[in-house]
This record gives sequence, C-alpha cells and structure tokens, in this order.
Amino acid sequence: MAKPIPRTSSCRNGRISSRKNACRIPKGVIHVQASFNNTVVTVTNVRGWVISWSSVGTCGFKGTRRGTPFATQTAAGNAIRTVADQGMQRAEVMIKGPGLGRDAALRAIRRSGLYDKQRFHS
Repeated sequence: MAKPIPRTSSCRNGRISSRKNACRIPKGVIHVQASFNNTVVTVTNVRGWVISWSSVGTCGFKGTRRGTPFATQTAAGNAIRTVADQGMQRAEVMIKGPGLGRDAALRAIRRSGLYDKQRFHS
C-alpha cells in the first residue's frame, strides 16, 4: 500500500497565516473614480499597492440607483471600514471623474476621520 503524501501549505515554511492581519498601514491614498453610472473607491498604501476596494455595484445597487450619492457613500464606507480595522490613521484623497458621487464619497471619508488632504484629477 502506498504512503499518503503529507499536506503542506503554499507557503515555503509551512505556516498558514492570514496576510490581511499581518501588516499595519499608518498612511494611505484613497482613490475615488466617479462616473455617471458607477463609482469605484480604491484604497492603496503610499507605494500604490491596493489594500481594499469597493464599488457601488458590489454593494448591491443595480441599474440607475448606482449613480446616486447614497450608493457612493455606502461604497466608500465599505472600503474605509476594512482599512480602518487594519490600523490606517491618515489618508490622502484623490478624486477623479464627473459623477454625482464625488461629494458624497468625500463626505463619507471625512466622517470616518481618515481625511488628510485632497487632490482632484480631471
């Protein structure tokens, strides 16, 4: 009878750990891309690596409700909540696009307490 093959994880040293809890990120950048039909909120670290993201479509809004400011506020809150749990304290905000969700996303970010400074891109 053949011997069973021992199971190991994909890590080289054999440890299985959660990568999300491993690093603390004190400062980051929040990118808001607001179009007329959808809004995407991406949170990155200072180097540009994506830590968390959320869009209005993934929050469960469909059709014309995706372009509303309330939907954008919900998406921004979802993206920020995950990085606040990881220890982010300050964030620079970069807003891009002509959509209705620009102001609502900024309001949600300011309410969370992560707001540091803001830049607009055309």
